Amino acid sequence: MTVHVHILGIVFVMLALVHVIFPRFFRWKEEFATVSLINRQMMYVHAAFIAVVVLGIGTLCLRKADELIQTSLGRYLCLLLSIFWTLRLFVQFFGYSSILWRGKVFETTVHVVFAAFWAYAAVVFGVIALG
Repeated sequence: MTVHVHILGIVFVMLALVHVIFPRFFRWKEEFATVSLINRQMMYVHAAFIAVVVLGIGTLCLRKADELIQTSLGRYLCLLLSIFWTLRLFVQFFGYSSILWRGKVFETTVHVVFAAFWAYAAVVFGVIALG
């Protein structure tokens, strides 16, 4: 199971780092030009904090995999992470409109890859939590 936790850690770190390109990739400067200052800044701040939390999860998986697997606190954290990523998986299908990805090769690929990753994370953390 340690290998799976390390794989999750690597992907989470990569996901956190890719947040750096979000403003440019998603053209936030243009997209948020007409949005109020508070809403614009909330998007930037929330995206930054999401990146920090995902980076934290990634480093936790890479540096403390054994503790996640072998201790009651680690298994409890894994239970919370399994619930979190299960909810994120549902959001992938019910929080985003299929108009955003259906019939578009790149977007559909990203949708499927992330759905698979959220499911993988939920299952790995869930299996650890259940011991």
